[in-house]
Amino acid sequence: MACDEFDREGRILRADFKDLTIISAYLPSGSSGEERQAAKFRFLDHFGPWVDAMMEDHRKTGHNYIICGDWNIAHKEIDLKNWKGNLKNSGFTPEERAWISDVFDRRGFVDVFRKINEEPDQYTWWSNRGQAWAKNVGWRIDYQIATPGIAEKAIATSIYKDERFSDHAPLTIDYDWKLEPVARD
Repeated sequence: MACDEFDREGRILRADFKDLTIISAYLPSGSSGEERQAAKFRFLDHFGPWVDAMMEDHRKTGHNYIICGDWNIAHKEIDLKNWKGNLKNSGFTPEERAWISDVFDRRGFVDVFRKINEEPDQYTWWSNRGQAWAKNVGWRIDYQIATPGIAEKAIATSIYKDERFSDHAPLTIDYDWKLEPVARD
């Protein structure tokens, strides 16, 4: 995804394998104010067509994609503790939730974590204020979103909370899949 405004922020890393591409994405947060929220929406406007191209490639060739990382959007009410109080806050606005719903519903990607785990109180981010971590008052804003072929190979998921590294916890998904390097000429 090429976009001068966001390229300097280093938000996308990509690793290509024979029949799988893994992308680490760090989508902008809009929580610091209206200007950053507007930037987040501009990012989504650029990111959407890139996501479309991946799905189109998957449908044509069978190549699989996993986009993992911090999407800074909680998709559904189950994905944050205090959803009623956050309906107007960045990360849970109706526009952001509609955008990520479109990734699943129209574009055809799969929220792999929710495919396997439909339990409530499964969060990957906690504010550093108000003992949010200790009280598990969090948000699930970290994802592995995948094309259907690789999503079907997901066999286990976990959120690692035994140690605290930052305000996020690592989201791990195990796939019954063997990575094969890209053939080089």
